[in-house]
Amino acid sequence: MNKRILISAYVLSDWLTGAVAWTVLFAYRKVYIELAEETIPMDLMSDFRYQLGLFVIPLFWIFVHGMAGMYLRPIKRHRILEIGQVTWTSLIGGLVLFFGLLLDDAISSYQQYYASLSVLILSHWSLTLVGRLWITTRTVKRIHTGQWSFPTLVIGGNERAVRMVEEIRSLRKDPGYRFVGFIQVNGSDTHLDDFMPNLGKVQDIQQVIDEHNIEEVIIAIGSSDHEVLERILNALEGLNTEIRIIPDIYDILSGSVRMSSIYGAPLIEIDRQIIPQWQVSIKRIMDWSVSIIALVVLFPLLFLIGLLVFATSKGPVFYRQERIGRHGEPFRIIKFRTMFVDAERSGPQLSRDDDPRITPLGRYLRKSRLDEFPQFLNVLRGDMALVGPRPERAHFIHQIMDRAPHYRHLQKVRPGITSWGQVKYGYAQNVDEMVQRLRFDLIYIENMSIALDFKILFYTIITVLRGSGK
Repeated sequence: MNKRILISAYVLSDWLTGAVAWTVLFAYRKVYIELAEETIPMDLMSDFRYQLGLFVIPLFWIFVHGMAGMYLRPIKRHRILEIGQVTWTSLIGGLVLFFGLLLDDAISSYQQYYASLSVLILSHWSLTLVGRLWITTRTVKRIHTGQWSFPTLVIGGNERAVRMVEEIRSLRKDPGYRFVGFIQVNGSDTHLDDFMPNLGKVQDIQQVIDEHNIEEVIIAIGSSDHEVLERILNALEGLNTEIRIIPDIYDILSGSVRMSSIYGAPLIEIDRQIIPQWQVSIKRIMDWSVSIIALVVLFPLLFLIGLLVFATSKGPVFYRQERIGRHGEPFRIIKFRTMFVDAERSGPQLSRDDDPRITPLGRYLRKSRLDEFPQFLNVLRGDMALVGPRPERAHFIHQIMDRAPHYRHLQKVRPGITSWGQVKYGYAQNVDEMVQRLRFDLIYIENMSIALDFKILFYTIITVLRGSGK
């Protein structure tokens, strides 16, 4: 089972159907609007607009489908999902193409506009849907017949887990779980020994997933056991696995169980996607666009600040420091230097309001947040976003996680130049304040949206203009 080949198949299908739909539209306009006669093939092949569109339009549709997340998790796609996403992308993409390419055409009546739009959307929708449904149906069939499967780890070995395994194995259509083994949660959870090997305990989860290339994790403990469940979810955070929980009767009655397959076992799927993929794509485009504009427009100011930093204290203009980013990946953050050289000769230290290590100019830069502006380069490199939890150093992350293990959840997203915690709380002067600021960043992740990003950016701009940062 090769995910790259499957993604390539979807991309190729979308490219071909985009090209055919463009040909259908162009031929329709030649016959019914431009009233061409029997030279249609010759007219198409010699028309520069058709030739250009044949190259650009399929790429446009691939871009739209990519923004909608239609190339993510290719093996987990199903037919209802295809119908819904192709419908929405065809409507939105069709309107964009209509207003961008067709609205200025010479016509004899507005009915020709409506007809062209209908042909554009319907031809693309039907052709794309046929191509994608063919690929998706073949994929689903291979999973149901057992040709393709997903290495699966069970966490917990109680009687509930045994019933779940027996139920899945008795299904008429294979859901694709290939049970590799189970993780023992406590000493009495050994009921699965007759079905699969015991691979270790909760503290071994990450090692087991790496060694066995686990793609699916099924948690077989009560969802009301919050303490144990939190430990497990913290251990799974940042790992590239799908997570499902066996529901109890309370989960079913409260409506927590959502089925995506008629033939599947009843499991609660934990959605790792914080916001819809289209918002993720827009957020990233916004990050790039704003960063490029800011670096160009603010270049004179950045150049002036650089001169002032160089002139007022010895040392480099920029300060680069290793921070921990998305999924625990380290990167080097870049800022204007606000402290004297060798300020941390005694080891990592957090700054404070009366910190003698901060230069006079650095004190103003920190209050106005101007020292953060070079981080637009980190955004362009993909290390950071405009808005997200502030990245910390590994030294302090270990101290934070001793008190708040759920800090790991902040690493679901790219760290940001500014954050809700930064706006509400400012710079932290000790680990206790870091933990307090953590609450705001967790709230941000749970409520993450483009609208909230704009709010945080607005208040950050106010802080910069007032120079009122803490």
